[in-house]
Amino acid sequence: MSRRRAWGAVAVVCAALFLLGLDFTVLNVAIPGLRADLGPTMAETQWIVDGYALALGGCVLAAGALGDRYGRRLAFTVGLVLCALASLAGAVGTSAAQLVAARCGMGLGAALFMPATLSTIVHVLPDPADRRRAIGVWAAVAGVGALFGPVVGGWLVGHYGWQAAFWLNVPVVALLLTAVPVLPESRDSRARPPDPAGALLSCAGLLALVWGVIEAPGYGWTSAEVLAAFAGALLLLTAFAWWQLRCPAPMVPVRLLGGGPVWPATLCLALMSFAMFGAMFLLTLYLQQVRGLSAQQAGVRMIPLSLGLAVGAVIGPMVARRLGARVPAAGGLLLIVAGFAQLGGLAAESGDGPVMVFEGVSGLGAGLLAPVATELVMSAVPTAMAGVGSALNDATRQVGSTLGVAVLGSVLATAVSGAPAGDVGAFTDGLGAASRVGGTVALAAAVLAWYRLPGRRPGPVPVLVPEPD
Repeated sequence: MSRRRAWGAVAVVCAALFLLGLDFTVLNVAIPGLRADLGPTMAETQWIVDGYALALGGCVLAAGALGDRYGRRLAFTVGLVLCALASLAGAVGTSAAQLVAARCGMGLGAALFMPATLSTIVHVLPDPADRRRAIGVWAAVAGVGALFGPVVGGWLVGHYGWQAAFWLNVPVVALLLTAVPVLPESRDSRARPPDPAGALLSCAGLLALVWGVIEAPGYGWTSAEVLAAFAGALLLLTAFAWWQLRCPAPMVPVRLLGGGPVWPATLCLALMSFAMFGAMFLLTLYLQQVRGLSAQQAGVRMIPLSLGLAVGAVIGPMVARRLGARVPAAGGLLLIVAGFAQLGGLAAESGDGPVMVFEGVSGLGAGLLAPVATELVMSAVPTAMAGVGSALNDATRQVGSTLGVAVLGSVLATAVSGAPAGDVGAFTDGLGAASRVGGTVALAAAVLAWYRLPGRRPGPVPVLVPEPD
């Protein structure tokens, strides 16, 4: 495969990844119009928004294994088609139940094609330098897509109504499908037998975990429903790990998580996603509820975060090549800690300057870490199982981001509960408390990265050759 065609394949899968990020947040700005038109309850509204993340987070691990077995281009294509059909169903939906089903269908489609994006990059770029650059682009696009959701969604909803948040996917997917022939087909050449028990246990366990995280702020973290969900998730995921260690053809190479860089790298990615997605949620609320900006105006002010991510994604792999992975990873997480210190100090009278500083610093930090940790994971997983490695990377980030929004949002909600509506002081106090939690998580991840991720490899020992007389 020519290098030009390989980079064309990278462009196609990154475009699909950008669409996936948009779908995470594009519907948020459409909720007022959607509720006025269809009248869903608050619980139904939450499921319309969260059904996408639930299906994606719960099914991505099994979907990655399916892609490895039956073909990653096939999984990519089927996932895009399913996403488009579900989007079409949502655009013409007339009830809350139809929209919840549509969002879950979109998440299932994303679970199919998301692992194929990263595993395709690994397959088409055997050169390590090219692969590092492409993974840097992938990591930047993965973060930027979600940030542009409110901007794109605000413009579309303002002109065409809430249905536009669903119609958006249809023409974009149609365009992507025309470029699918650029992607080469790849699969696990060993043709391992399927692992239905592993797929069922992983899906059920992750679904229970993500459901508990999403519903905890509403039901309460100590409610019977949420505790039952977490207990069920623990039992199911423990059973999954036990089965993977004993299954003759496991879906996930659990032993890879033992002594290598995979488990600390994936945990650092999860904690980074916890911190950053929680921070974006807090910042969005601050800009709209304290500063009084519209969703679209708040979305525009997220652009510096995207720029920081893009710059960091370029610099991170370069630093890792010279100084080892732990330097950009730990350094990036310390920048996120500094960003939380800035975020926690925002007040009602703070202008755009402090907000931009927070976004630039924390975005740069996330950009430094993401491609380096992702490349560590994908390099440690056999190429034949690239889909599973990608899904493992995606699943941990998805769970981390969902947990970050829920936990930091809950800390903020606790601080403002009982305060009069619109009490700015209570909100900024809650913002400070939530920022301290997020900063502590990022600091713990920085310590983990420094002590568990690889440093600079020692260079060759010089051999002294005597000069000729």
